[in-house]
Amino acid sequence: MLHPDFWNDQQAAQTVISEANGLKDQVNEFYELNESFENLELTYELVKEENDDELRAELEEELGQLTGRLSQYELQLLLSEEYDKNNAILELHPGAGGTESQDWGSMLLRMYTRWAEKKGFKVETLDYLPGDEAGIKSVTLAIKGHNAYGYLKAEKGVHRLVRISPFDSSGRRHTSFVSCEVIPELNDDIQIEVRTEDLKIDTYRATGAGGQHINTTDSAIRITHLPTGVVVTCQAERSQIKNREAALKMLKSKLYQLEIERKEQELLEIRGEQKEIGWGSQIRSYVFHPYSMVKDHRTSAESGNVQAVMDGDLDQFIDAYLRSRIS
Repeated sequence: MLHPDFWNDQQAAQTVISEANGLKDQVNEFYELNESFENLELTYELVKEENDDELRAELEEELGQLTGRLSQYELQLLLSEEYDKNNAILELHPGAGGTESQDWGSMLLRMYTRWAEKKGFKVETLDYLPGDEAGIKSVTLAIKGHNAYGYLKAEKGVHRLVRISPFDSSGRRHTSFVSCEVIPELNDDIQIEVRTEDLKIDTYRATGAGGQHINTTDSAIRITHLPTGVVVTCQAERSQIKNREAALKMLKSKLYQLEIERKEQELLEIRGEQKEIGWGSQIRSYVFHPYSMVKDHRTSAESGNVQAVMDGDLDQFIDAYLRSRIS
């Protein structure tokens, strides 16, 4: 950062600064945890000498807090895969079920937005397609912050809701599905060849929730990669040029992710393993009725506090999933 040419490339400079700040935070947290541990040791010695109930209660409370902080710190250290530190691109796509599923999509949108805000991440809406009556037909978010992808990769898959539908006058119970796709936002130093002749580029007028991102010109961009059928859309900016640049960046990230998944599938075939993909392979169920429970089917982590989860309390599920990958 002290190099005289450091600021020649503004975007690269910001990437380096973000990574440096993340490392500084990690080191500072280590020293703070170590200091807290040493203070607890002193408190423990006092408890042994004085046998003070009030001091013992204080020790137990501080020990619980330190244990929680250590668990979170350990989780940060586990985020060491190649793109864990990158920003994340998160897409939500409701399944069959019309308004019911589209409403479930909007609930998940709120949940992930709340989670990101609690983490101090920046959330940018890249594309938003509202539902016919309520909810969303699809949404694409850029979630920006250190280790955003590392955390959110735990959320990739199908999310299932069971509840009494507010849209059903008969008060029947409904099951809805929304797929969540998460890919890392790639930096410009990742070389992905995208030929112009392989692209179909359409422009259209932007739409949005509550009047956001509404334009009077056809500035929104949709790019279809003809060889793979991958489609990306962006309407975050009022400039068609900027939306095109952002969409191309998204496309490269998706194509890179496809290549990674292709290689993983080849390995599974070599090993003779089969991985089910589809609506039946949901990663998590959110049950509002006849009882309240959120359960992750990969790790068996569960919570009876559905409201807290819908308000963005996802760390226990993300923690359990990430730890299961190294166990």
